[in-house]
Amino acid sequence: MGLSGELKRLGKHSAIYGLGGLVSRILAVLLLPLYTHYLSTSDYGQIETLVALVTVLTIVLQFGISSAFFRFYFDSDDPAGRRLVLRTSFWFTMTMATLGLVVVTVLAPQISTWLFGDSGDANLVRASAVSLWAQLNYLQLTNLFRVEERSVAFVLASLSNILLTVGATLLLVVVLDKGPLGVIVGNFMGTLIVYLALLGYRREQLGLQMSWPLLRRMNHFGLPLVPSALLLWVTNFSDRFFLVKLTDTSEVGLYSVGVRVASAMVLLLTAFRMAWPAFAYSIKSDDEAKQTYAWVLTYLVLVSTWIATALTLLSPWMVDWLTAPQFASASRVVGPLAFAAVAFGGYIVIAIGIGRARRTQFNWVVTGFAAVVNVTLNLTLIPPYGMMGAAIATLAAYVVMFLGMTWWSQRIYRVPYQWRRVATAAAAGVTLAVAGKLLGGGLPLAVILTLAYPLVLLPLGFYLPAERRRLRALRLRPRT
Repeated sequence: MGLSGELKRLGKHSAIYGLGGLVSRILAVLLLPLYTHYLSTSDYGQIETLVALVTVLTIVLQFGISSAFFRFYFDSDDPAGRRLVLRTSFWFTMTMATLGLVVVTVLAPQISTWLFGDSGDANLVRASAVSLWAQLNYLQLTNLFRVEERSVAFVLASLSNILLTVGATLLLVVVLDKGPLGVIVGNFMGTLIVYLALLGYRREQLGLQMSWPLLRRMNHFGLPLVPSALLLWVTNFSDRFFLVKLTDTSEVGLYSVGVRVASAMVLLLTAFRMAWPAFAYSIKSDDEAKQTYAWVLTYLVLVSTWIATALTLLSPWMVDWLTAPQFASASRVVGPLAFAAVAFGGYIVIAIGIGRARRTQFNWVVTGFAAVVNVTLNLTLIPPYGMMGAAIATLAAYVVMFLGMTWWSQRIYRVPYQWRRVATAAAAGVTLAVAGKLLGGGLPLAVILTLAYPLVLLPLGFYLPAERRRLRALRLRPRT
């Protein structure tokens, strides 16, 4: 398959994954009025803090087996070999998830005291332990759809999960008035139900079989990614903990609303990340892979920068439309968080070369340096600037991480990335976003600057001759 065909394949699966993610993000945004009217900013801050805790425990308990699953699945074209990779990953994940459930449940009072200052919220922690177990096991089974490139089946499972989750959350929060506990329980109910259905669907593939030699090889690949993933989590989620400790849970609640509004970037990157590992590892030829990776980085930066520019310029009105008046100041952090996601998208593309070369042992150095930058800036900027300091720290850390991974990956697996075009696309978006904020011309100017982004790239020489011809053909195509 040629470059054009490969990019279309990636685009097709990303679009399908994005459909499921779009429904999820739309519902998440539409649920904001529910959360902001039925929960206090402190309640919302507690929920976000526990979400961050579950995320870090998921990273630890996976032991990198999820990343290893994608890499090792494509090592064999033999169905029996691939089934052994699946079963080994499944039973290892089940064991670690159950261990996590037991430990967190037993230590719930102590964890509540550490996070919130007293043991009164231990039931919230216990509910989060069930959520942890459900998510770990659910992710393992849905990853199988991804390696099979069955994006439609993955999206159907995801949509079922979302609809069940929304229904359970509405019942528990609105009808039964269970507050933050209702949100957490509602969020894992859909995951549990769909997971049980997937167990039945995959029963013939999930036999009692595990290969210890294979598990050791998978852990050799995956374990070095655990500290890297933890350090990445520090960059991604520690801002909530710093805001809790250095300000209060109300500031966390405001910041989390800003994160939700910026989640259009998360939608794009989630869709891309769903398709990217299976797509990238499935390309057998190194020469073809390198050429494809280079084009993918250029187009991902182009699309993600345009979305980040739009979110930055339109964020005051989006927050005003979607939330209660007391959350209006959350719009200030949307811009830095959206552009941080652009840098993270670039990191995702470039890091795949390390995985392809199986040289994952030193990824933690790059993510570790970015985490140090993040923690240092959080400690420095949050006391005087609150949530805006946290957003700037996140942006700086992701830029550092992208640059660091670029340097390291190019030493291990050199790819001819189109650096001038990548820099042009990013700089144009940042310039438009800054200009819009400085001019302050209201909603009409924000819309005009957003729509101007692809046009601004023309005089900057971003488009290649073939791309200009294609755009000209689209513009001249007769309308029916």
